[in-house]
Amino acid sequence: MAGHKVITTDAEIDRAIGRAARLADEPRATAVEYKPGPGLNLVILTLSDGRRRAIPVEDIEGLAGATRAQIGKVQLLGNGTGLHWPALDLDHYVPNLLRDVYGTRQWMAAIGRRGGGVRSAAKKKSARANGRKGGRPRKVALAG
Repeated sequence: MAGHKVITTDAEIDRAIGRAARLADEPRATAVEYKPGPGLNLVILTLSDGRRRAIPVEDIEGLAGATRAQIGKVQLLGNGTGLHWPALDLDHYVPNLLRDVYGTRQWMAAIGRRGGGVRSAAKKKSARANGRKGGRPRKVALAG
């Protein structure tokens, strides 16, 4: 937007400084790499405390339709608190990723629904065996 000016208030700046101070003891990303390959499609964070964290690309909101080249051009921002994919105009907050929050509430809810709706031979077999035993136990009203 040409001519559009973003105005940040002193109160917003003070709140941001406060949030940053609270993050001082939390690990930050010191490096980020993308590891594609057969059966392997990961974003790997190297953290300031020496640990490494691998996150499957399909779990990160905004990367599903991206090419390997787009995903591979990831940048660290904000002293290791953010990841930025310029070609996708996509940003993620590292502390959230470390808390297993890979996107918006709606995105995370969709991931949960997919997990609960998994259909497999093992799940089908287990459900049938449970049905032969009478199915799910009935809720019994507590005498009070």
